[in-house]
Amino acid sequence: MAEKDVSLEQQIAALKEENARQKKMIEALVKRAEQGGSGQVDAWGAFQHSVVLADQVREKTEELNHALHSIESTNRQLTQANQQAELAHQRFIDAIESISDGFALYDPNRELVYSNSRFQLYWQDNAISLNTPSLTPEKIQQLAKDRGLIVREVAGNLNGHTLKLQNGRWLQIKERRTSDGGVVMLYSDITQLKLAETARFEAAMAEKSRILQNMVDNLSQGVLMVSNSGEVQVFNQRFLDMSGFEQSRLIGAQIEPLTEESPVTLWRIGRGGIRPPEGIRVQTLPDGRVIEVRSHAMEDQGYVNTYTDITQRYLDAKELRETEQWLRLITDNVPALIAYVGDDLHYQFTNRAYDEWYGFPRGELIGKHISVSRRSSTFEALRPYVERALDGESVVFEIEEYNASGEARYVVKSYVPNQASNGKITGLFVLNWDITERKQNAEELEQAYQTMEHRVQERTAQLQTLNDQLQDEVEERRVIQERLLETKKEAERANLSKTKFLAAISHDLLQPLNAAQLYLGSLLSHRMSPSARKLVSSLAHSLEDVESLITTLVDISKLDAGVVRADKQSFPISDLLDNIADDFSHAAEGTSVEVRYVHSSTYVYTDSQLLARIVRNLMTNALRYTPSGKILLGSRRCKEGLRIEVLDTGVGIPEDKKNEIFQEFKRLTSEQDKSHTQLGLGLAIVDKIASVLGHTVTVDSIPGSGSRFSVLVPYGRPERQSLRNVESLVSDNSVVLQGARVWVIDNDPNICRAMEELLQRWGCEVTSAGSLEELQISCDTVQSPVELLIVDYHLDNDMTGLSLAKSINQQRMQKVPTVIVTANRSEELQHQARDCGYLVMHKPVSPMRLKMTMVHLLAGEQADPVSVRVC
Repeated sequence: MAEKDVSLEQQIAALKEENARQKKMIEALVKRAEQGGSGQVDAWGAFQHSVVLADQVREKTEELNHALHSIESTNRQLTQANQQAELAHQRFIDAIESISDGFALYDPNRELVYSNSRFQLYWQDNAISLNTPSLTPEKIQQLAKDRGLIVREVAGNLNGHTLKLQNGRWLQIKERRTSDGGVVMLYSDITQLKLAETARFEAAMAEKSRILQNMVDNLSQGVLMVSNSGEVQVFNQRFLDMSGFEQSRLIGAQIEPLTEESPVTLWRIGRGGIRPPEGIRVQTLPDGRVIEVRSHAMEDQGYVNTYTDITQRYLDAKELRETEQWLRLITDNVPALIAYVGDDLHYQFTNRAYDEWYGFPRGELIGKHISVSRRSSTFEALRPYVERALDGESVVFEIEEYNASGEARYVVKSYVPNQASNGKITGLFVLNWDITERKQNAEELEQAYQTMEHRVQERTAQLQTLNDQLQDEVEERRVIQERLLETKKEAERANLSKTKFLAAISHDLLQPLNAAQLYLGSLLSHRMSPSARKLVSSLAHSLEDVESLITTLVDISKLDAGVVRADKQSFPISDLLDNIADDFSHAAEGTSVEVRYVHSSTYVYTDSQLLARIVRNLMTNALRYTPSGKILLGSRRCKEGLRIEVLDTGVGIPEDKKNEIFQEFKRLTSEQDKSHTQLGLGLAIVDKIASVLGHTVTVDSIPGSGSRFSVLVPYGRPERQSLRNVESLVSDNSVVLQGARVWVIDNDPNICRAMEELLQRWGCEVTSAGSLEELQISCDTVQSPVELLIVDYHLDNDMTGLSLAKSINQQRMQKVPTVIVTANRSEELQHQARDCGYLVMHKPVSPMRLKMTMVHLLAGEQADPVSVRVC
């Protein structure tokens, strides 16, 4: 608006100047006309001249009037413009006063021109005068700093810079350039924004802290963070579990007094220097757990300790070391030269024979190139074979090498590549055999063969003579052989007669032993003095020995007679080995022998009972001949089948006794087994049962170090049927037997009395009889209630327990659970009882096994007879 006013004033001045000039011209013309009239001028001419001058005066007058009108109009516009400018200026003032921010306008020299009341309020409240001449933004800010108004200044960014005032409020300053080079500044109060931002930041930090604590609490490791002043800052639940501290005891506590109470290390491990490397320590806690402690230094001299439970890793490493020792022991005692070479042709393993043959101290070759163990010419000869092996080919060849004594020896070498899962060859298995003697023998044979031909003719004539003599001798031997065959048949008939005799009298032998076992079981349930109980326990051990001897003799007789048949089926080997391992672990309690077991669920195809007898005999043999040490039961997968192994660290077996131990009545001396009677038939039974099953039994032993017996069993297919012991099916709960009605049938009155007394002491109601007729006299076999039938297999008048049980069950509405007691261990009887759904118990009957069987049947757990085995 100011520029427009200036322009209008200039126009008015120019018009006034033109108007004055026009007046001067008119006055000059009039004067000239007046003066011309006094001369000798023509009147007409003067008249015409005056007319022209009059026209010019009129024109000039009109132009002057027009200019005056223009000036008046311009004045009106100027007045209106001034009014509009004043209105706009007032509106501008109202606008900057209405905004909530402080406003300041500076000229191109950055001197304050105008500011609103909000801006003035910021400074005048603090005694800062804005009337100071030449007041720039920098001077205003310096005055505020001098008076302590500004306590903090934040560097500027795209949104301007920020000031924090002493009253806690925040100002954000923004500036813009004007068109004339001046500056406009806005001072915004962002206190609430800052407070909201601070609240959000604190909430975010709290959330991050919560997430961090949750993460620490869910770590599998214990965590402890200590500040540079020794104050506990962070810990998790895992650390509390390991250290035993209460949470309240650790919060804000100093680390030094805690170290005396803690079972784990609390100080930083590997202290020293500004930022020492990470420290590691392994500790064993009082409860047996093994803890790995790691310390991590922080920039501010604090540290973080992590606590990892490595108990399982420690045990695995220990077992791995033991396995490695076993492997080292085996390979060091193998006569072959064994080594393993990486793909870089550096040794990674050598056995003792390898080191000794090449003349190096034990283990010195590890990490060295294979060329160091032989001459360079020999290595160059080996290179083609090595390259072929590294290409994935198994190589076997003969070569001449020099041993530690410098002797030239012939060696058969075998290079077998070790191929990783990705197909890459990672190394070579090296096996060497020194065949020098064999090669020399072959050369000697070759020389002998060359000289033999000319001797053949000489010998032919001599042989012709001898041939005639041999024919006569053959005839004599044929006669002798016939006599020997006849003698052998007589011996076999005698042996078969003995076997049949033992099998036949097994019932009569076991009958009184069965009665003794039952009476003994009843006697053990009576109260008695410690001395009497000791005598009864000794009697029980003696009866167990008698039972073992008779059972062993009967088994040998059955095996010799060829009446044992294998009932093969598929089942998981764990069903058999788990029970055996558990039995022998209990048997080893109180001794210096540790029984270990490696579980396997592999399915095998064999007779479970016969295989169990083999494994039990092997475990018994291992326990008998291991005064102290370890016994390991496990299995190993092979291409041909599953190899079940029993390893011990016992006395071992001499080489010349390995075949003898499988003979009947052959046994090694065992100091700890003198209290039991043994016939030396355990391994003989193992050998005979293995022949029946078609399995191979092998033995490896080192005298003084231990033995390994193994039996190779073919694989089977998974089936649902599995083996279970009655002992694992039921618990010893005599409450089930209270009031149970039991029928006992045995043709031996002594057995009936013993069984009746034993069962009555268990709370049963017993009805005993010697035959079906006697039982029918005592009760109604069709209608009388009964929960269990126990019947002997061999009865009078050619009656068997199976036929008697069938007769009773066919007449009743519901079958009675039945137990057949017998000394007959034939497979045929087992199949017949299984088809009828009866359980078979072999004499002599153990009271405990009888009780567990009755509890099982009376509890209503009618298991499949095929899957229940009662020995």
